[in-house]
Amino acid sequence: MKTRLLASAALILAAQSHAAADPYLWLENIQGKQAMQWVRQQNALTDKQTESWKSFPGLKKDILAILDSSARIPGIEKIGDRYYNFWRDGQHPRGIWRSTTLDEYRKADPAWDTVLDLDQLAKNEKENWVWQGADCVKPQQDRCLIRLSRGGGDAAVVREFDLPGKRFVADGFVVPEAKSEVNWKDRDALYVATDFGKGTLTASGYPRIVKQWQRGQRLEQAATLFEGKASDISVSANRIDSAGYQYHLISQGTSFFSNDLYLQRDGKWQKLDKPGHVEASFHGPWLLLKPRQHWTVGGHDWQAGSLLAIKLDDYLQGKRDFSPLFQPTASTSLAESTDTRNAVILTVLDDVKSRLVEWQVVDGKWQSRAVAAPGYGSIEVSSIDSDSSDDYFFTFTDFLTPTSLSLAHAGSDAREPLKQQPAFFDASPYRIQQFFARSNDGTQVPYFVVARKDLKLDGKNPTLLYGYGGFEVSMTPYYSGTMGKAWLERGGVYVLGNIRGGGEYGPAWHEAALKHKRQKAYDDFSSIAKDLARRGIADARHLGIKGGSNGGLLMGVMLTKYPQLFHAVVCQVPLLDMRRFNKLLAGASWMDEYGNPDQPEDWAYIKRYSPYQNLRSGTAYPATLFVTSTLDDRVHPGHARKMYAAMKQLGANVHYYERTEGGHGSAANHEEEAGIAAMEYAFLWQQLR
Repeated sequence: MKTRLLASAALILAAQSHAAADPYLWLENIQGKQAMQWVRQQNALTDKQTESWKSFPGLKKDILAILDSSARIPGIEKIGDRYYNFWRDGQHPRGIWRSTTLDEYRKADPAWDTVLDLDQLAKNEKENWVWQGADCVKPQQDRCLIRLSRGGGDAAVVREFDLPGKRFVADGFVVPEAKSEVNWKDRDALYVATDFGKGTLTASGYPRIVKQWQRGQRLEQAATLFEGKASDISVSANRIDSAGYQYHLISQGTSFFSNDLYLQRDGKWQKLDKPGHVEASFHGPWLLLKPRQHWTVGGHDWQAGSLLAIKLDDYLQGKRDFSPLFQPTASTSLAESTDTRNAVILTVLDDVKSRLVEWQVVDGKWQSRAVAAPGYGSIEVSSIDSDSSDDYFFTFTDFLTPTSLSLAHAGSDAREPLKQQPAFFDASPYRIQQFFARSNDGTQVPYFVVARKDLKLDGKNPTLLYGYGGFEVSMTPYYSGTMGKAWLERGGVYVLGNIRGGGEYGPAWHEAALKHKRQKAYDDFSSIAKDLARRGIADARHLGIKGGSNGGLLMGVMLTKYPQLFHAVVCQVPLLDMRRFNKLLAGASWMDEYGNPDQPEDWAYIKRYSPYQNLRSGTAYPATLFVTSTLDDRVHPGHARKMYAAMKQLGANVHYYERTEGGHGSAANHEEEAGIAAMEYAFLWQQLR
């Protein structure tokens, strides 16, 4: 007991010492009067600076035209017998939820039926509503749970909607604003994990308790199904419908990358016998398991990133004779698994380029076939109605090929083109190349370069390098009219890095840069920068970089540890103070990725790269633009605020803009999104020409 008390006292003293040593701690008060006055002052300075950049007005005009274009592909989701789309444009800045038939959708100009006008709703209710999606109960699909965020943060209000009546249910389910997980149990009951009051959230700020809420009850009368621990990330419950089978599950997120599952069988919740790192999903009567780590089971060794199938009933009886649907190689990883009624379609990355493999059960055994598809780009598939159909949507894109959407069918390579996004820029002068940079430990790190075919290799090309490198997220080729119009057409080169920490080569690629191995990601990114200079694509004077969230942390490390390699940095919604990240908003949920800075052994390696702690006077930092959001309730805006203030004090060439709407992922409307994108590109052009 005495030892624990001494340790606690030491931690308190350390925290107090850090607070005293941090002159900008007051900027962590998100909506504080003094902090917000400071934000307005910095925004005004940046607005004035932006207006002086000659390229800004034209960039914003071009970008807004692309974002508002009616020729964009409206993504659709089948609900009942109709297809639904959420759409924003100049006339509907907040957006409309609308529906059509598949026959209408096939037309160049479909007839849409507006179901919910969010602009009108916001006006009527005097709320800054931002759409977060809808979930409709099966099989009727006449009632939906609509998520609405005030301003665009992760926290949302959940309200029941009468789909045929196109109105909210007067006495329906309503879950107050919170970071909730709310799912249908059936038409008259919900599984609700939300903020039920004091002590009901985890240390990460997510729900710790899940309840079953029956229609007609008050929320406080809902029956508790499960309670997790404060140290968990979150808990939730869900109903899964798959190929005629129905499953009810409770998930206990024990860490960011692991969970325990409880399956309802015969009215009781039964814990599924699996390691926490093994992800579980269902396909009809089959259980699909994907280990994130090496797994020895049933006398067999399975690699991390494999996909294994077994009949659920057999698994529950103790059998472990899996059918392997995917096993990774040195160049391949499993990006996604998608169900139709009778098939499982795998999207495989092979050196960061997509291909498809289709599996079906024939005479009780799994059989596969390769699906004919374009070979140099990104493929996404999504089931249309996995309960009753083998149809699925197929999309393809790369940096120079506008996204196309087709209707496909399991068992066939034939596809019916449905929509083709127009070319927002002339791609004919450009080409895509993939290179590999040699990192410090000899690892070959891939990256894509999009540039003119006649590019002069003199090192003087304005070049933008983008990276992320975390949480097993893969950076794959994509078409961006904005990037093409605002960057390529004006003479820029675009580079996408596939550094460790991401998922491009599966869990092992992620694991290679986890916690104390984080420096590997930074070695990779800096190695790409050096390789660009070696190839004559861009020297340091003409190289800019951009990244957001974990990629914002990457930017912070680059500007503090490798300032000589770059001339401009765009740092979006970043983590930067890694001494306190676990105490700010959802930060505690990311300690599996970075480590725990309150543990001396973890802080010993974190402090070596933490950007805020590694600022030094007398260093020539590259010009830097920080962009963050007041309403970001995932990554605290205090990270960017404090870093900017500290750099400004050091006399660095630094700029700052804080959105007052929109959450972590995007702006609240196209006007604001276009303005910020134009600001970023104008800043880069100002620095790199």
